[in-house]
Amino acid sequence: MRRWVRCAVFAGLACLAGRGFAGNQQYEPLAASVRAALHAAVSDLSSPEPIFASEADKARWLGTMSEKLVRFVPDEVARVQILKTVHYEATRAGLDPQLVLSVIQVESAFRKYAVSRASARGFMQVMPFWTKLIGDEDDNLFHLRTNLRYGCTILRHYLDIEKGDLFRALGRYNGSLGKAPYPNLVLRAWRRNWLAPEPSVTATAAN
Repeated sequence: MRRWVRCAVFAGLACLAGRGFAGNQQYEPLAASVRAALHAAVSDLSSPEPIFASEADKARWLGTMSEKLVRFVPDEVARVQILKTVHYEATRAGLDPQLVLSVIQVESAFRKYAVSRASARGFMQVMPFWTKLIGDEDDNLFHLRTNLRYGCTILRHYLDIEKGDLFRALGRYNGSLGKAPYPNLVLRAWRRNWLAPEPSVTATAAN
């Protein structure tokens, strides 16, 4: 029975993502210094291997997260690519990689070409105005690395605005600041699906 309920929850989240429940960041004028900082954060798309304290830690994290991700992404090569990119981009932005996995689950159910009713795109459902505001209009938001770079940079920006208040930052990310449903969905997914003993991670150098 519990297994059936979990499946129903996962299906419901996927349905919500498909209907564009998530991904509706609001355009806000940015100070020139903030725009410059965000532009620098998204402009370098180099994506080396994620850095862990040891190869054992790396293998353990990738193995654990791959088992959790398989229901969304059956292909092993695709899973590993997603996980490596999530880990690199999340740690680069100072975010918990497993929190980012939770955001992706709620935003798009790991559908690369997801498009919301508000026209948000890709894994992290990034609104197209961001490419003009802080990036390059030619940036492809359906590209894994590009989408995650933007999504993690935007979420980090909202966390900074909210002085570390994750609940409010998630509300901003969804365009629903002050409302509980979206932050609660992400936090619930984080607790139930992605939390695991996190190996010590050597921080990657932010550009």
